[in-house]
Amino acid sequence: MLAGMGLDALLGEPRRAHPLVGFGRMAQAIERSLHRDARLRGILVWCLAVLPAVALTAFLAHLLATWSAWASMVFSAAMLYLAIGHRSLGEHARTVEAPLLAGDLDAARSAVARMVSRDTQALDASQVAAAATESVLENGADAVFGALFWFAVLGAPGVVLYRLANTLDAMWGYRTPRHERFGWAAARIDDALNYIPARLTALTYALLGHTRRALRCWRRQAPLWDSPNAGPVMAAGAGAIGVRLGGAAPYHGCWEDRPVLGEGDAPNADAIAAALRLVRHGVWLWLCVTAAAAFAMYWVGGRSHA
Repeated sequence: MLAGMGLDALLGEPRRAHPLVGFGRMAQAIERSLHRDARLRGILVWCLAVLPAVALTAFLAHLLATWSAWASMVFSAAMLYLAIGHRSLGEHARTVEAPLLAGDLDAARSAVARMVSRDTQALDASQVAAAATESVLENGADAVFGALFWFAVLGAPGVVLYRLANTLDAMWGYRTPRHERFGWAAARIDDALNYIPARLTALTYALLGHTRRALRCWRRQAPLWDSPNAGPVMAAGAGAIGVRLGGAAPYHGCWEDRPVLGEGDAPNADAIAAALRLVRHGVWLWLCVTAAAAFAMYWVGGRSHA
C-alpha cells in the first residue's frame, strides 16, 4: 500500500495508455453490441466486462506470489497505483482554487467543469468553490479511500474489482433513457462496494476535522441526500471543515433543489484547500492504521510460532 501510494505521489495519473481508458472503450464496445434496456441484460454485460479482468488479476497475483514475494509486491503496488487517484484529485482541485484566489471566475468555471457534471457557466464564485469542494470530498471516498479499503481487504483483485465497478457506474449508472434499467446493476453494485468505505471515509473526515459538528451533520443531513454513500461523506466532510455545501445547482439548463450539507460560512477557495487537507491527512491516517495492524499481525504470528 505504501509503495502504491508512493508511485501515485511520484508519477501521478498516467497521461498515455491508462488501462482504465482502455477498459472504458472496451465496455462501450460491449454495450453497443449487447445493449438492451433490461436489468438482466445489464447484469450479464457488467459481468462480461468486469469479471474476466478480475479473474486475470487474481491469477497473475497468485502466480507471482508462488514465484517471488517481491514480484508479488511490485504487481500489487502497480495495481493500486493504477486504481487510485489521490494526486490527480489535488491537481484538478488546485486548478479551480488558484483562479478563484486570483479573482478569475471564468477560468475557475472552466476548471471546475472538468470535475463536475453541473452547468458551471451559471455559477458564481461561491458556487464554483462549493462544486469543487463537494467533488474533492466525494472523490476522496470514490477515488482514494474506497480503493485503499478494497486493496486492504482483497489485494490487487479487490482494487481492480472496485475501480472497474466504479468506472461502469460512471458510464452506465445514471438514470438516462438508455440506461434506466440497463444501468441498474452498475449503480447498485457500486453502491454496495462503497457502503462500508463511504462510512469509514465519513468517520475519517469527522475525526480529522471538527468532530462533533461533522457527526451532527452526518446524522441529520445525510439521510436527506439522494445518494446513500455520497450523503454521509459530504455531510461529514462539510461539517468537519465548517462550510455549507449542497443547495440549488444547475443541471441541463434547470436548477435542482438539493439539501444543504454542513454548517458554517459559504465556501470559497479556502474551503477547497481545507477539503484537500482533509483527504491528505486521511490518507496518512489510513496508512498508519494499516501499518500498525500489519505489524501487530506479524508480532502475534511470531509469538505463536515461538
